[in-house]
Amino acid sequence: MKGVILAGGNATRLRPLTWVTNKHLLPIYNKPMIFYPLEAMAKAGVEDVLIITGPSHSGAFINLLRSGKDFGLRLSYEIQEDAGGIAQAINIAEDFADNGKILVILGDNIFSQSLKKDVEEFEKMEKGAVVFGKHMAVASKQYGVIEVKNGKVISIEEKPQKPKSDIGQTGIYMYDHRVFDFIKKQKPSARGEFEVTDLNNVYVLEGTMICKMLTSWWVDAGTSFDELLKANSLVAQEIKKEK
Repeated sequence: MKGVILAGGNATRLRPLTWVTNKHLLPIYNKPMIFYPLEAMAKAGVEDVLIITGPSHSGAFINLLRSGKDFGLRLSYEIQEDAGGIAQAINIAEDFADNGKILVILGDNIFSQSLKKDVEEFEKMEKGAVVFGKHMAVASKQYGVIEVKNGKVISIEEKPQKPKSDIGQTGIYMYDHRVFDFIKKQKPSARGEFEVTDLNNVYVLEGTMICKMLTSWWVDAGTSFDELLKANSLVAQEIKKEK
């Protein structure tokens, strides 16, 4: 399986910090944010990783990460010319995926849980997709809400007024090779973007979407200054615990 890290977007909610740099290059305690999804990929046993970012700061990623050998990875880079949504960004990885399965991590998702077992299990599946969920009090205010029955996802609703569960959709996904065909048939949402929830619901309707739960801490560090601060605090605590 190959890995895809999405590190684009304009990060308007983190301005003025992101006027001069990409949010995924901001520090989380003692490392740039992008290091954490890269380390998660390596921990999961994924060796080939594609980083997709915007044109403004692409050179900074290459200068920082180079070939990826410091992470035990082989890195490739692609540019998302316009910020047209997560599904649009995933579609850029079609040639890289080479008709195989992919693990997708949004570059501002910071978490400590290993995905190795999940990757190994997904490799054995004939078809389908996996979304990683997290029990959270604010799920319906900020994220897609996942409804699960007998291990299978039966609905994902984006920021619903009446949430059917407290499981929020994180930015960690696994897809089979058909994902690119599904994206090509997608239509943009009301805000003009190709939404990842719409993509995931194709698998939901097919009955092939599974939800795996994150049981350790998880932070969507790129959504606000508070979440960025929270990520810094949690990582600092983890590092000090290990000393």
